[in-house]
Amino acid sequence: MDVVVLMAIGLLTGATTVLFGFGGGFVAVPVVAWADAALGTAALPVATATSALVMAVNAAFATAVTPRPVLLALRGSGALLPLLAAGACAGAYASRFAPPALVRWAFVAYTALTALDLLLRPGFLRPAPPPDAAPSRIPRPLPAGAGAPIGAVAAFLGVGGSVMTVPAMRRAGHPMRIAAALANPLTLAVAFPAVAVSLAASPPPAAATGLIGLVDPYAAGALLLGALPVVVVLRRRPPRIPDRIHACAYLALLGLVILAMPLTGD
Repeated sequence: MDVVVLMAIGLLTGATTVLFGFGGGFVAVPVVAWADAALGTAALPVATATSALVMAVNAAFATAVTPRPVLLALRGSGALLPLLAAGACAGAYASRFAPPALVRWAFVAYTALTALDLLLRPGFLRPAPPPDAAPSRIPRPLPAGAGAPIGAVAAFLGVGGSVMTVPAMRRAGHPMRIAAALANPLTLAVAFPAVAVSLAASPPPAAATGLIGLVDPYAAGALLLGALPVVVVLRRRPPRIPDRIHACAYLALLGLVILAMPLTGD
């Protein structure tokens, strides 16, 4: 795939990082799987590993330019971060041995079930019943015990975990803008262990020279060249999107991924 096309896709990963907290995983996995289709069954493991690297850099950069008052909403989540990282190590390691078809269809099923949950349960598209005259407070985005399973599933599929953390924080009372911003530091806890496992792995036998472990540095570099400038622009000049439209756009993006992912392989 031409570097210009990958950079153009990178623009979208940068936008999803800021607007939806995705870090690029939902966009990068199908695109890199398509770009590396010549690897055959090895294309999806390479795509998930490359996606983890793109997510780590995007999320780190987005976190660094997020206003500190927003990040203070994560106070009290100290135990959550190491559990996310531990789960991510296990998930990334397991993905090396899973059949590619299993990973592909697990990705589709995971996304589809999440989309149905957001449509059917209150708290995402439509408000949940308010608490009984509770004083205003900053809610915890996730219980610590959820860290390990979220990290494991996210790293196994290469999606970063924001598809779980954003809805959870949204239901906890955060507007979409804040929920998406807080997903980026949580994505770091998932992506960095997954990247370490992927870089230490042996390249697949079908791969030509050029991979670093399971990571395609050419695809990752091109995606990041497109993504990082977008992160800077959108953080400095965030678009004014009505909250409900923002939530609907998040759900629509999940739908597009569900449709696109089966087309990335046999």
